[in-house]
Amino acid sequence: MSGDTRHGVGVSPGTAVGPVVQVAPPVRPPDDEPAPADAEAATAQIQAALATVAGDLDAQAAANAHAAPILKATAMIARDKGLAKAAAKHVGAGLGPAHAIEAAVAEYAAQFEALGGYFAERVTDLKDVGDRAIAEVLGVPAPGVPSLSGPSVVVAHDLAPAQTAALDRAHVVAIVTEAGGRTSHTAILAAQMGIPAVVQLHGATSLEPGTTVAVDGEAGEVTLDPDMALLEAQRERRERRAAALAGVSGPGATRDGHAVALLANIGGVDDAVAAGAQDVEGVGLFRTEFLYLSATALPSVEEQADVYRKVLEPFGSRRVVVRTLDAGADKPLAFANLGEEENPALGRRGLRLCQAKPELIDSQLAALALAARDTGADVRVMAPMVATAEEAAWFASRVAAAGLPKSGVMIEVPAAALRSRHVLAEVDFGSLGTNDLAQYTMAADRMEGELSDLLDPWQPAVLDVVAAACAGGSETGRPVGVCGESAGDPFLALVLAGLGVSSLSMAPKKVAAVRFALSLHSLEECRALADTARAARSAADAREAVRAAASPELTAVL
Repeated sequence: MSGDTRHGVGVSPGTAVGPVVQVAPPVRPPDDEPAPADAEAATAQIQAALATVAGDLDAQAAANAHAAPILKATAMIARDKGLAKAAAKHVGAGLGPAHAIEAAVAEYAAQFEALGGYFAERVTDLKDVGDRAIAEVLGVPAPGVPSLSGPSVVVAHDLAPAQTAALDRAHVVAIVTEAGGRTSHTAILAAQMGIPAVVQLHGATSLEPGTTVAVDGEAGEVTLDPDMALLEAQRERRERRAAALAGVSGPGATRDGHAVALLANIGGVDDAVAAGAQDVEGVGLFRTEFLYLSATALPSVEEQADVYRKVLEPFGSRRVVVRTLDAGADKPLAFANLGEEENPALGRRGLRLCQAKPELIDSQLAALALAARDTGADVRVMAPMVATAEEAAWFASRVAAAGLPKSGVMIEVPAAALRSRHVLAEVDFGSLGTNDLAQYTMAADRMEGELSDLLDPWQPAVLDVVAAACAGGSETGRPVGVCGESAGDPFLALVLAGLGVSSLSMAPKKVAAVRFALSLHSLEECRALADTARAARSAADAREAVRAAASPELTAVL
């Protein structure tokens, strides 16, 4: 009989077994750190530490092509002059170097969290840089995953994106964290890498190193000291899953031939090259923020176009849906500072920022038009944080003026979903950002792992809002896709197809399972599953009801 089974939140499907390897927590500044005798020397020490951190991350990026974009982005944070300047200010106030770094990181983290969206998601990166720099000034080993010599289940309170991205896939068979959430970077990266992962596992950091655990990234279960019966059951399930997923390929469609395009989410050139080589129908979400994060001035049209060409080329004639800049109005974008706001997450971010500074959107659209012309790619452009038909019309006019053929909107604000018949009438398509849509519908910060239950995309209220958006798409004849993480859940994909979603965009590693799920169900069956989910009282009830009603052939392997 297997040992203790504990329950967390499954965020990356698959099963694995291995010994626990605990990630050492970051070292904290000593309570008795003295005030610096020489403020100038202490500031120089901090600058040198941040430079060393950036150099180490660059070296890791050079040795790890898959992780390179995230490692380079984290290195950019370490090179941010504002961060070093903030630390120097605290040195001037009498703090020692380690405490000064900690205080500066706390200030920046608060700013990033207030911005929301992409910047809030970079807080873990920022803290990782701070932890590494503190270790450097104290002369102790940097925090992170220890060297692995065999199959291991990596366990931590949380993992920074740079730590997750740099994991050795040859040795890491699963990830378990105490913190995190369904849309955390750990969850997204684990799914992209095909590593089973469970987050929000209470007491994960108290698991004894070396303890054998079996991890089920679908059910969110971690079993200590599993017996042979459980291990054999998991092995058989892995084999059934691999065989089933290998049996389907090509465009996504229901059993009766209703098309549901299966697309990839990407965040940079390396992602594009990797996804372009896979069996996907294009890109449903290309996040462009990485172009701007470390820039002190707006990148030129040609600089942007050069990157866009490299992203578009791997997809040939397949569609590439580009999300324009999704940022807020604060310090991280030095060239787009609109001044302080009480709550930038609900302020002038996304399209609102671009309306205040049209040069941002106009230069980006001009660059995309150049890249599209040079590559012949099927480029479709969508704006984030659209709430009204007037905003959609403003964006569509800008896209048309740039000579791009198709404009769309992200539907991530409930107002846009509820009034989608008017919003979508102004553009060519809509794309549901279910991560933010859940956040705004449930009034729950998506970066708060403790609110994971509220942010569950199976929440019937969220499904009701999705249904409203799809009804507007049907009324206007505009396709509505999904590019949030919910698109990669095979069972939820059936519900979304039943609600009227025309495309699903996800981490490429998840496409095969979604394709398989769709192939087993007719459109009418998907519609019945959607009705079942919306009729449920809770997210858990909705999920279980759909699993119970879905094809046994699907539940046998997933």
